[in-house]
Amino acid sequence: RIMTRVVNPEVGETVYDPCCGTGGFLAQAYQYMQPKAKTGEDIETLKTGTFYGREKEDLVYPIALANLVLHGIDEPHIWHGNTLTGNEVYGGLFAGAPALFDVVLTNPPFGGKEGKDAQTRFAYKTSATQVLFLQHVMDSLKQGGRCGIVMDEGVLFRTNENAFVQTKRKLMNECNLWCIISLPPRVFINAGAASKTNLLFFVKGEATKEIWYYDLSDLNITKKQPLTLEHFEDFFKVLPEKATSERSWRVPIEEIEAKNYDIKAVNPNRKSAEDTRTPEELIAIIEEQQKEIAEAIRRLKEKGV
Repeated sequence: RIMTRVVNPEVGETVYDPCCGTGGFLAQAYQYMQPKAKTGEDIETLKTGTFYGREKEDLVYPIALANLVLHGIDEPHIWHGNTLTGNEVYGGLFAGAPALFDVVLTNPPFGGKEGKDAQTRFAYKTSATQVLFLQHVMDSLKQGGRCGIVMDEGVLFRTNENAFVQTKRKLMNECNLWCIISLPPRVFINAGAASKTNLLFFVKGEATKEIWYYDLSDLNITKKQPLTLEHFEDFFKVLPEKATSERSWRVPIEEIEAKNYDIKAVNPNRKSAEDTRTPEELIAIIEEQQKEIAEAIRRLKEKGV
């Protein structure tokens, strides 16, 4: 919901997810766009000519179709096959799909390894699945097209493999990577993944001049306390002006280039918790605790434990 709100797809635009899973992004985009449909033509466009995706897994593909139809999308254009290799299982529903899309919303798989049959289709060759998907997304956007993508931390800071650096350089040369949100660890813990992740937002067709960062990495996320919309309230307050705050800052492209495209979020405004107690105060605390321990042991002995 957060990513869809930031990217803000409009009726008449096409929305694409190259690894759509059960169709969550497409269903959410439909729900977000539905109130904007003011005419019968708008509704028809939204239900039949807006949503496109690709899914590899045989068991997930029919679930995606059912999910989207149940959400109200009459014609979900989902291609079944391997997006990265181009190997098609069934492409009938994707017939007539545009070559390029207005909006991409996606969460590519992390940590996967691709063989040469996938790598040969891309300019910068690597076995890292998420880097190949990032290249695919850039190649799938129209000029002026907008993207929101979940990306693992490793892609942001790795500079020891050419494909990682080249892909990030291409991203910032051809797109305006205007925002990175640093998410807390364990955001996807309920899905069985503990990767540290970030949200990247960019527009194709204009080079990046600076990146505006927003930091949520200090939040304590657990299975019982997941990340919620409320955690983003301040983000949306400062978003219109991309203001700087304790959680947000800007980094110019010159600094990014100097770091060889290491774009990991490092918050310069975070105030570290400093222990101002003197050594004498700490010793007194320790001595008091030792007294409590000694008293507890004495009582246990009296009870014959």
